[in-house]
Amino acid sequence: MPIPQLTVFRHDRGKRVLITLAGEIDLESASLVRTALARCLSDGVRTIDIDLTPVTFCDCTGLNVFLHAAQLMTESGGTLRLHHPPPTLGLILDLSGSRSLLLDDQLGHPSPPPGNVPTSTTRTPRYRAVPLTSVLSGDAP
Repeated sequence: MPIPQLTVFRHDRGKRVLITLAGEIDLESASLVRTALARCLSDGVRTIDIDLTPVTFCDCTGLNVFLHAAQLMTESGGTLRLHHPPPTLGLILDLSGSRSLLLDDQLGHPSPPPGNVPTSTTRTPRYRAVPLTSVLSGDAP
């Protein structure tokens, strides 16, 4: 059986980045996520929003990558937030007690990822309009 592919998309807006992950995050593909987040840190990004809408599966390996990156971001004065986690990750977040560390929960509902259209109650930053192109993808080594 072939290894599932994970694709990482990055959209920059100054010191804020929207990362969209598509596919499965597990032991085989977590290194792609780790690399993408490390690049954000080395680029001086202050806010990382991660849209998990297209993610079909994420296990505790992915959670570990997100927690480690969130800790590094906090230490550098920045933030990292997950948006729209798949059910498997939502369950792991609840069981591990780490939901509040990675999600912006309001009454138990995660906030939507920032996008090009602000909601009526909050204004979210507009990201530079670029075509969706993969910056990292492929089968894990």
